[in-house]
Amino acid sequence: MPNRTGFIRWLSVLGIVAAFSSAEAADWSRFRGPNGSAVSDARGVPTEWSDSKNLAWKTELPGPGSSSPIIVGDRVFVTCYSGYGTSREAAGDIKQLQRHLICVSLKNGKILWDKPVVSKQSEDRFNGFLQDHGYATSTPTSDGEHVFVFFGKSGVLAFDLDGKQLWQTQVGTGSGMNGWGSGSSPVLFQNTVIVNAAAEAKSLIALDKKTGKEAWRSDADSIHGSWATPVLVDAPNGKTELVVNAPYEMWGFNPENGDFLWFTEGIQDMTICGSLVARDGIVYAIGGRSGSAVAVKSGGRDDVSKTHVVWKKSLSSYVPSPVLAGDRILSVNERGVVGCLDAKTGEQIFQQRLSNASGVYASPVVIDGKVYVVTRRGGTVVADFAGSRVNVISENMFKDETDFNASPAVTEGKLLLRSNRALYCIATQ
Repeated sequence: MPNRTGFIRWLSVLGIVAAFSSAEAADWSRFRGPNGSAVSDARGVPTEWSDSKNLAWKTELPGPGSSSPIIVGDRVFVTCYSGYGTSREAAGDIKQLQRHLICVSLKNGKILWDKPVVSKQSEDRFNGFLQDHGYATSTPTSDGEHVFVFFGKSGVLAFDLDGKQLWQTQVGTGSGMNGWGSGSSPVLFQNTVIVNAAAEAKSLIALDKKTGKEAWRSDADSIHGSWATPVLVDAPNGKTELVVNAPYEMWGFNPENGDFLWFTEGIQDMTICGSLVARDGIVYAIGGRSGSAVAVKSGGRDDVSKTHVVWKKSLSSYVPSPVLAGDRILSVNERGVVGCLDAKTGEQIFQQRLSNASGVYASPVVIDGKVYVVTRRGGTVVADFAGSRVNVISENMFKDETDFNASPAVTEGKLLLRSNRALYCIATQ
């Protein structure tokens, strides 16, 4: 296992959809949709909205959070937190911190149930960058029968769709770089729930999804500093690989047993937040404050730097993750600068600043060929990226002065956004 030090906060992005779309118009059951692609072919999703236009419903949440909503059938699941760290002015008593898993009706926004989870360990204090995202940053995932959540030092929990807690397993009580808290979201593979517990245990950990018992663990000191959600890749050899963004490197694992397979040079930064995207056995990374972009073929063994790297380029990004749509891979950095590369060659197609997109933490989605960029305080930009530049279609805002840090969720005719105050469903009225 490679053991380089470092840590990374990165990755951003958007895309254009042409021939490629990995999201069916049904469930959006994990962070950034099916396998983290952030691409949907859902039809009828509005491109314009406000408090008085195309707002199907709005539901006030019991606390803030940066996690994305997920959609399972006619239900929406989202997490938030309360009791501590809900205000920069008065953090409160850390012993009162609790997370919530909330189930909301997709039809009308009614809260069907709210399951609070009291913190089992003392979390990192509410200061520094932790104030930017809080204590409910990991997005839930679902297999259609259960919902799995990752609550940092309090562990991974499983619930049925009616809110009954099935198990809770601790995966570490350590602290990430600079006390920045937790951020990676769980992914499902076969009968396991896999989490990047870099902050909590410097490990990738797989749990049996029925019992919560540990199935395997892969330890590495140098993963400390990664908040990236792993991606599952169909390798050229017919196998499925689990690939994760680590500081300065990209790593491949066997998701069946956690065996380390390969590594190569990746994003050149000390802290990693953005996730990878993959298609046709090739894994793409964009991020780093100095700017890195790498495309790597999966299926290798050991050091694949000289055999499997397709291209290396420079493109800046920080927190959001990239979007691969059609033959383009796009990213947006925290200042709202959109970069577009040719996915085959890595050559730059354009780089352009969105005037209303300063402050971007959410990872954009591509819906029916248009990209939706959620900014923290400047609303959501909808744009066309098919040509040689960004063509803005609309800029949409709610009367909500709290941060919008979460990536959207999508289903046929509907777009879900969440702020630190509320969950919004946008649909044609």
